[in-house]
Amino acid sequence: MSDIPRLFGTSGIRGEYQKKITLELAMDVARALAKYIGGKGKTVVIGHDTRTTGKIIEHVMIAGLLQSGCNVLKLGMVPTPTVGYATLKKQADAGIMITASHNPSQYNGIKLWNADGLAYKQNQEREIEKLVYEKDFNIVGWDEIGEEYDISSFKDEYVDDIIKVSEIDPNKPLKVVVDCASGAGSYLSPKALRQAGMNVITLNAQPDGFFPGRNPEPNSDNLQELMKTVKVLGADVGLAHDGDADRMIAVDEKGNLSDFDKLLTIIAKEFGGTIVTTVDASACLDTEIEKMGGKVLRTPVGDVHVAESINENNGTFGGEPSGTWLHPDFCMCPDGLLSGLRIVRAIQKNGKLSEQLDAIENYPTIREKITCDNNKKASVMEKVESDFKNEFDDIQEILTIDGVRIKFEDGSWVLIRPSGTEPYIRITTEGKTQAHLKDIETKSQNFLNKLI
Repeated sequence: MSDIPRLFGTSGIRGEYQKKITLELAMDVARALAKYIGGKGKTVVIGHDTRTTGKIIEHVMIAGLLQSGCNVLKLGMVPTPTVGYATLKKQADAGIMITASHNPSQYNGIKLWNADGLAYKQNQEREIEKLVYEKDFNIVGWDEIGEEYDISSFKDEYVDDIIKVSEIDPNKPLKVVVDCASGAGSYLSPKALRQAGMNVITLNAQPDGFFPGRNPEPNSDNLQELMKTVKVLGADVGLAHDGDADRMIAVDEKGNLSDFDKLLTIIAKEFGGTIVTTVDASACLDTEIEKMGGKVLRTPVGDVHVAESINENNGTFGGEPSGTWLHPDFCMCPDGLLSGLRIVRAIQKNGKLSEQLDAIENYPTIREKITCDNNKKASVMEKVESDFKNEFDDIQEILTIDGVRIKFEDGSWVLIRPSGTEPYIRITTEGKTQAHLKDIETKSQNFLNKLI
């Protein structure tokens, strides 16, 4: 199937509405999914985030599913984890989430879920791409059209269940500021925290597909308001979500944005055992988990790779430094709402977030991205794989499971890999010393700039 065009990136299909994400494509993906899962009589859960194009894409996909004889369980506007969990709990055959996650308003996308709440794997995505490319669909007659059911009330069950599994203590109320980016978590994230007994202040909790308060990417530039609010109000923690709320980033009680790798490490320590993360995650996770007698396994970037490895290796917890965490004791769908509850629980148990973060060994890290047209990525990465190692003379290990990751003799490392969703080549550098970090970063940038 190598000659079949790729639709899926590292996290579903994404692109600008009416450019890559057309209504024709949405219809064909729905028909292809229906064919893939068996068509007539099968059941599919569907939900969307707050984007202005979400409902029209949903209508078209529902039509494609009904036309193929599938029944549809309609959640409405919900976070991505609610779709994954509903697919599992309702014993559906597949799930569809219509979202472009952290991308700007003009983008949208489609992500598919298995019956167990696990995102579609690459081989499954290739099968969908083949069916779309070949227009290989099964359309039923007028007397076999599927049925549509409203299951929007399932949201309440989802909230009850994430509160229960988080083991949050309602008798230790914390002051929590939550910034939902006007995205899909706008109703349910504050509701879950309040229902769990917390004192909640909200920012950008009005659903709005234009994302008027801030861009949906939860990074330092976009979370300045949250950081100031936490400090001014004397809150215990600030929580921020992306557009579909499968991610969570925290701000400590001093108003500082938490180091993403350290935040992941804090919750990983609550589980111990086998932790799964990606090639771009910090070595601080390995250091802390090894102290506990556990181990860390690494995968290519993308939550589906983390999820697969958790399943294959009986992992206790896993996630990416981006704030995309998987909780196998609940569901294999990344869940920013449950992640937020678990950070609150960790503060209740172990004290101030800033002190927990400071207790983790610090390795300075730089994450950058260099613009690169999608059609140039393959040729650029070929040169990276063949020539990048020649820039250094103290290499200990080279990994090519996802991009090129070079580990140096002192434990420092650099990773160059293409974005699966945007026109960038990403550079992640971690140094045991600031001087080594800067040296690696400068050489990496110069090397890529010459290529691109």
